Amino acid sequence: MNDLGNKQVMAKNILKYMKLHDKSRQDVCQAIGVKYTTFTDWVKGKSYPRIDKIELMARYFGITKSDLIEDYDNESGMVNYNNVFPISTQTLPVLGKIACGTPKFMDEDRSFYVKDGTSIKADFVLIAYGDSMVNARINDGDLVFIRQQPTVDNGEIAAVAIGDEATLKRIYYYQDKSLMILKAENPKYEDMIYSGEELEDVRILGKAVAFQSDVY
Repeated sequence: MNDLGNKQVMAKNILKYMKLHDKSRQDVCQAIGVKYTTFTDWVKGKSYPRIDKIELMARYFGITKSDLIEDYDNESGMVNYNNVFPISTQTLPVLGKIACGTPKFMDEDRSFYVKDGTSIKADFVLIAYGDSMVNARINDGDLVFIRQQPTVDNGEIAAVAIGDEATLKRIYYYQDKSLMILKAENPKYEDMIYSGEELEDVRILGKAVAFQSDVY
């Protein structure tokens, strides 16, 4: 999903919960401490709120952040990403790759299935690409099982969307500093650092909960 799409999904979801709870724009602005013009830009799809403001809105409406971030109006109920594939049975569809080095756009360039004979609680599977996570034992070509969630604890490995691209990294987020650091598990790769307004283009797709090697 591109940046415009992200803004439109956020706008749609905010308006949905405003209507559900019978809240005006002014009500929400006062509750979360933002300017009326800023909030208006959000509900018109002109700009995207920062992570801390999304969290405040979620608390105000009594929902999760993913309820505001994700588009569940498609047929599968999953957010629309080219590298996100829902798990409905023990035969898991695997289509495409996720970059473990420089963020790389996911192309659906292969189609096959992998049998999941475990009790892994995951929502989609990605193929790792590159060598930046080798010290976490995730190698090029490994299958990474991702549990869909909008946040992870510091130090956990997650699939992260950056604009229209995605990468697999260890996450460190400092809300008080509006700072997120994406760390590789290979010393030859530098940290990827995002702060302030740059965070508007960064989205956590989910937590890596397991991986599988030698599947071919």
